[in-house]
Amino acid sequence: MKFNLDSDRPIFQQIADQIEDEIIHGTIHEGDRVPSTNEFAAHYQINPATAAKGINQLVDQGILYKKRGIGMFVAEEAKSVLIKKRKTKFFENYIIPLKLEAEKLNIHVEDLIDMLKGVGRNEN
Repeated sequence: MKFNLDSDRPIFQQIADQIEDEIIHGTIHEGDRVPSTNEFAAHYQINPATAAKGINQLVDQGILYKKRGIGMFVAEEAKSVLIKKRKTKFFENYIIPLKLEAEKLNIHVEDLIDMLKGVGRNEN
């Protein structure tokens, strides 16, 4: 697993998001072990509590589970749970605002569909 951290978002959230991305993309699979909080902390030279916050967020959502003394693992159905979560977030963050803006501009649903297909009309 290779992670790139940036300074724009909290580190714990970046760790959680990157693990989610790796699961969704199939880089890590259900049942696979993920790095521990101490491994994240050592690799990024961060406080273990920061890494634990990101990992625990995924444990709380049922995406990861702990095997005492062995490590953290990807739960069964994690990928489908994450895809469902991301689709809901996509709908709320992109589709609803798109629809509201389209209504303001008097763009009809059919025209939006055409635009999404890449054959939209550029009418003023």
